[in-house]
Amino acid sequence: MGKKHDDEKKSRREYKKTLRQLQVELVKLQNHIIKHDERILVIIEGRDAGGKDGTIKRIIQHLSPRETRTVALGKPSDRDISCWYFQRYTAHLPAAQELVFFNRSWYNRCGVERVMGFCTDEQYHEFLETVPGFEQMLVRSGIKLLKYYLDISREEQQKRLKQRQEDPLKQWKISPIDKAANKYWDEYSLARNIMFARTHHLNAPWTVVRADDKRSARINVIKDLLFRLDYKGKDEALVLPDSDIVFNYAESYLENGMIAP
Repeated sequence: MGKKHDDEKKSRREYKKTLRQLQVELVKLQNHIIKHDERILVIIEGRDAGGKDGTIKRIIQHLSPRETRTVALGKPSDRDISCWYFQRYTAHLPAAQELVFFNRSWYNRCGVERVMGFCTDEQYHEFLETVPGFEQMLVRSGIKLLKYYLDISREEQQKRLKQRQEDPLKQWKISPIDKAANKYWDEYSLARNIMFARTHHLNAPWTVVRADDKRSARINVIKDLLFRLDYKGKDEALVLPDSDIVFNYAESYLENGMIAP
């Protein structure tokens, strides 16, 4: 018990040290974004309880709130439903000097909306056909777009959803959608696989993150983000991500177990 406890303390110390070093790099990145009027959009998708909130929290923790925004849209209103699907998202796109995170995004359409029957087949197929062109327009306009998918195993999801129910500070995270997540595991897997196949393209590739280990996932998302973006004074050795944890989507990863079945 003593050694296990000591190992955990050492692991936590190393995590905190590395996280702080990476957060210093993030401040450097933000200074570069502000100086050069860049527009950065980061989409964070994943399974329910995949760790999206915690990952974004660590990234933005020491960044300027004036130039950093997190967008987590709720259930669409009747007006939203009557509009062009992408319309309610375009209002939140980054302006010059801004770093914006979408905690879930337009990909709701081929995730929860598809699985839970909140959209029609026609709406779903139209989305899959039009989203690559929409993202290409964003990139051509000068927005730098990064898309991350936090992937966890079925067992880890069950464990985390149970912890949410037992933690009084996480009650706000529990929803009927969460409760159905494990029940519809296979349907969500199929929807995810189709999403990858149809929306992984050169202008906006999907980056998959193996997120069963929360700390490792957070560290490697930050490393990958820093690795992909240019800024002055980058610590190249520090920001090199672990390719076993974070990697560009490829169909072969569905077959070899790198992506949870």
